[in-house]
Amino acid sequence: MSQRVLAILGSYRPGHTIDQAAQAVLDGARERGAEVEVVQLRERHIEFCTNCRACTQLPGEAPGACPLEDEMAGLIDRIERADALLLAAPVNFFAVNALFKRFMERLVCYAYWPWEGRGPQLRRKQRPKRAVLLTSTAMPGWMARFTTSAMKSLAITAKTVGARPVGRLYLGLVAMQPDQSQTEKVRRRAHRLGERLVG
Repeated sequence: MSQRVLAILGSYRPGHTIDQAAQAVLDGARERGAEVEVVQLRERHIEFCTNCRACTQLPGEAPGACPLEDEMAGLIDRIERADALLLAAPVNFFAVNALFKRFMERLVCYAYWPWEGRGPQLRRKQRPKRAVLLTSTAMPGWMARFTTSAMKSLAITAKTVGARPVGRLYLGLVAMQPDQSQTEKVRRRAHRLGERLVG
């Protein structure tokens, strides 16, 4: 049975840096026989977390139910059914952008945190899924490793939903032109990560 790869992309701009690199990653996964699904967060109705913690009260490995009525429950279901994830968001003000952060905060349903508890505990102790993490920035890619928290946020997201990163890609100097395309070297690197994602 083919593996299911779910890409969750937090780019504001259709067809630009994140989307281009993600496409190359997914091409690599498809060539290894994976079924691929893409979720563009910019196209989804996802409300802001109100921190009511209703989703964190019941124990167990299954994600808690959120009282908000939007598309997040369906997205959680897709995450649960996926064998591997591509998580991608650009750097804005030295962190992941607000689009991805809003999604990330709603993943509190993967924590067990009863009111008498001192702090949240992740429901998932094991991390059977694979993940590739992708971010882009106007600064050089090597600099983003030390001056932004974007990749850390993507890694925390993967861990929260039970995935372990098998590859990371920093795309640097992406603001040199209004419609900047990825180089062939970057596409090849992204393609190889897609192959690694499937295993």
